[in-house]
Amino acid sequence: MSEPGYLSAARYGKDLVKVARVVRDGEQHHIVEYTLRVLLEGEIETSYTKADNSCVVATDTVKNTCNIFAKTSPYVLDAPVFALHLGLHFVTKYKHIHKCFVDIVGLKWSRISVDGKPHKWSFVRDGDEKAIVECAVDASAGSESATADLKIGIKDLLVLKTSGSAFENFYRDENTTLADVADRIFSTSVSLQCSISLPPNTPLTIDNLGSIAKELDFPKMKELILKDVLDTFATDESASVQATLYLTLQKILTSCPAVEDASMQLPNKHYIPINLSAFGLDNKLGYEGGAEVFYPAADPSGFITATVTRK
Repeated sequence: MSEPGYLSAARYGKDLVKVARVVRDGEQHHIVEYTLRVLLEGEIETSYTKADNSCVVATDTVKNTCNIFAKTSPYVLDAPVFALHLGLHFVTKYKHIHKCFVDIVGLKWSRISVDGKPHKWSFVRDGDEKAIVECAVDASAGSESATADLKIGIKDLLVLKTSGSAFENFYRDENTTLADVADRIFSTSVSLQCSISLPPNTPLTIDNLGSIAKELDFPKMKELILKDVLDTFATDESASVQATLYLTLQKILTSCPAVEDASMQLPNKHYIPINLSAFGLDNKLGYEGGAEVFYPAADPSGFITATVTRK
């Protein structure tokens, strides 16, 4: 009996691989804490269609490789380059694996300040934001001709400002009840992804990762991106979430020449003024702009997203 369908896509690997790495440079210690997803594509169809496991690099092997590279990779502190290193390893070592997808979520550990100086080996989780990397290494044309799609970004970056945000002159119809607001609380959880152009004249090989890392300088790039996000949010006299989002992405493309495009998702977290007039208290009758007491509404929330691509 013939089968009604065919295998049109397949990939597999290990998800939620958690690893922390301490790098000791004398008394100066560094730490990263990652959650990884590593998925493989290639000549693996018979494991699905013929129940033949001979082509399967076990997902436990994938997990072990992540741990081994956390110990041995010289790029473990630089998450985008670490992702490239892992991806290149899998498509180089296993000739039947042609693509490797490495996603990394990095937790935030910042040095504790003691007497105004950063401590050498003590850290604090001083924010819920996470650094993200999405890396897809493609060696379909051979491991010496590998290419990669690489994105870096952040998520869960909570920001709020109590002024400098308006929403007026929007489209109205019979279903509209929202009033114009000249001044309001603006709060959101920033998610951001930046597509990176790798150096065009440097072949993407494991041996060249050092020069690629030096040329792109991801730590500096991430500092600039975060500065653009926070500075724009704080200082823009926002006419809308859309306008602030667009301005932010334009600034990132200006600051970081290696960013080919940047995407952002901003849920508009609403703070609803509470009407306290029944209690003889003036909270501006529950209208935004002058209110001081609010209900932080978890949902529903607005959701605004856009991508800006370099010309």
